[in-house]
Amino acid sequence: MKKKTRLIFLFCILVMSLQVYAQQSLSDSIATDRYIKNKTNLTILASWAGVNMVQGMVSATNAKGADKYFFEGNAYWNLFNAGIATYGLFQLKKEIGKKYTLAENLVAQQKPEKLLLLNTGLDLAYITTGLYLRERGDRLNNDRANGYGGSLILQGAFLLVFDIVQYGNHRRNGKLLEKEATQLQIMPTSTGVGLVYRFK
Repeated sequence: MKKKTRLIFLFCILVMSLQVYAQQSLSDSIATDRYIKNKTNLTILASWAGVNMVQGMVSATNAKGADKYFFEGNAYWNLFNAGIATYGLFQLKKEIGKKYTLAENLVAQQKPEKLLLLNTGLDLAYITTGLYLRERGDRLNNDRANGYGGSLILQGAFLLVFDIVQYGNHRRNGKLLEKEATQLQIMPTSTGVGLVYRFK
């Protein structure tokens, strides 16, 4: 009887180990995918910022009227984007090789999703402000307001599309993790109550 109990116990430990390994593998693959997505997106933002700063500064010296302020606005705005991208890439280095539990991964996954939703609202505010400045510039014949307004519309529109695409990609990973979390259930077992991982 004792031998049989031991065999059952060892079998249960083996099954639980395989279940935890399967869970950790999925969790790790999603963490790796999140890292790659974040690095790619920050690199795209840095590239966009670099192109806009160089092109904006060069074009502003040769342009006149509202166009001059449009290019100036693009250059100034992307100093901010370049700072965000640089900081983000620096912070991302801390995640290389990091291992996550399922709970830690769920929390880590929610951070970019919430940030991107907030950014989407800000992007709409940038576009709205740009439209207001353009209208004011046209009404008052003000080249500065007109040019900066056009710049805000362009930059806000780029960031809006950029953030929505990022959110969609991250949300797919979030759904996978949430599905994984629902497969962990507290259930009665033959020896009492335990945490059971349900394969589907």
